[in-house]
Amino acid sequence: MRKAFIQTLIGIAETNERVVLITGDLGYLVIEEFMERFPDRFFNAGVAEQNMVGVATGLAEAGYIPFVYSIVNFATLRPYEVFRNGPIIHHLPVRLIGVGGGLEYTNNGVTHYGLEDVGIMRVQNGLQVIVPADSQQTRSALLATWNLPGPIYYRLGKDEKALIPGLEGMFDINSIQVVRTGRDVLFLTLGNITLEAIKAAGELSKRGMESTIAVVPSLNPLPLDSLLQLVKDFRLVLTVEAHYINGGLGSAISEVIAENGVSARLIRCGIRVVPDGSTGSQQFLYHKFEIAAEELAKHAEDEVNKLRNSHEN
Repeated sequence: MRKAFIQTLIGIAETNERVVLITGDLGYLVIEEFMERFPDRFFNAGVAEQNMVGVATGLAEAGYIPFVYSIVNFATLRPYEVFRNGPIIHHLPVRLIGVGGGLEYTNNGVTHYGLEDVGIMRVQNGLQVIVPADSQQTRSALLATWNLPGPIYYRLGKDEKALIPGLEGMFDINSIQVVRTGRDVLFLTLGNITLEAIKAAGELSKRGMESTIAVVPSLNPLPLDSLLQLVKDFRLVLTVEAHYINGGLGSAISEVIAENGVSARLIRCGIRVVPDGSTGSQQFLYHKFEIAAEELAKHAEDEVNKLRNSHEN
């Protein structure tokens, strides 16, 4: 998604001289073309994330649209107060790009995992939080939102090639995108872990259970109307995210269900414990934290069977 984002940003920068890119000494092999094309609109702030966001705030105040690029945890946790006190409170068009959400920086360990970024960002009412699910949707999301007023946080995955079947680049900040339909269970997904939900749905289908899968591309604002329209038709909803279960998509959907009196059983599939020192591939970690396709299918099957048994009784 990083390359799709930067290539799309280059196209925007060609026609709008207000676009600026700032990095915290990261992103190489991805951002070079922007550096070469627009050397006077590129800045390396070094490993100084608070200062990086401070510079972006000043540029936004001066009329520019700065895009600030770093790994998810460095982009959100280190400069959080500066981002709140500057772009959010003053409604300035700073675009924060967090790369490698969830467990994508696998062997770098827990210091590089992005497991709480959506939670801490979506509590800021003046900040839009956008989470594309693949490279095509990344391009569509950027084209649709880059010039909106106020600050934006983009959470991007590292996978450049995998595409979500049925998504085809669709993006609407006010709507979820349904990529598969079925009557037994609803999967609501965040980001590129949608692929695991799709695999799980395929396995469930072999067992006689059909699934609907919907991508939720925006957490702030939450596409409430389209969510309600879909959720009210299901007795069982699973949220799937490479994020702590508290604060992210699962919490957001819990609020929607509770505040609107929806009678659905909700299972939050995400990270439930603080990761320890063991590392491995992303797939290894998905299995470890029970958010791989096999575990998602088992969670869904168990709950569907419970609901069927209770209905029969």
